[in-house]
Amino acid sequence: MADYIETLQRLAEQFGRLQGVGRKSAMRMAFSVLELDDEAVREFSEALIEAKEKIHECPVCGNLTDRDICSVCSDLSRDRSIICVVEDVKAVVSIEKVREFKGVYHVLHGAISPVNGITPDKIRFKELIQRVGEGEVKEVIVATNPTPDGEVTAMYISKYLKPLGVKVTRLAYGVPVGSDLEYADEVTLGRAIEGRRDV
Repeated sequence: MADYIETLQRLAEQFGRLQGVGRKSAMRMAFSVLELDDEAVREFSEALIEAKEKIHECPVCGNLTDRDICSVCSDLSRDRSIICVVEDVKAVVSIEKVREFKGVYHVLHGAISPVNGITPDKIRFKELIQRVGEGEVKEVIVATNPTPDGEVTAMYISKYLKPLGVKVTRLAYGVPVGSDLEYADEVTLGRAIEGRRDV
């Protein structure tokens, strides 16, 4: 049926442009919109436009915000001597949910990937060097993803920051709580052993 309703197809195609949304999910979303009343659809479309117009990168850390600077950078209680470097804003959201980290962030908006042509000048690496060069930073926690690109990025950051006299650390990756060691792969177990700590 949907194949013959061009307007519905167009709507589903728009949802399909979103990252991680497949054809079936996009069609379900399109049908969901049709089930909304006119006022809800108006609010939905206004929220999309408002988000696109108002949300921008924080000029300090690269996090997303609808203010001059993001809520983390404007929070005077945060420890500015510790910067946690992440690949994307989703990582900031994840770390903030834990409520353990009291420092500030630096969002790279990507990872170095020679295969894909992503060089250090295409991510926010230069801005990180500038922030560290201001002298207030004592530690940089590299929290890039545990992927080949994330590892390359972490090594690159470490190579350039250590000569500046800054402590560079890497997030420990290991065995998830509640899982059995027999189900962990070799890389995960290796990282868990490397990231061991005193008890």
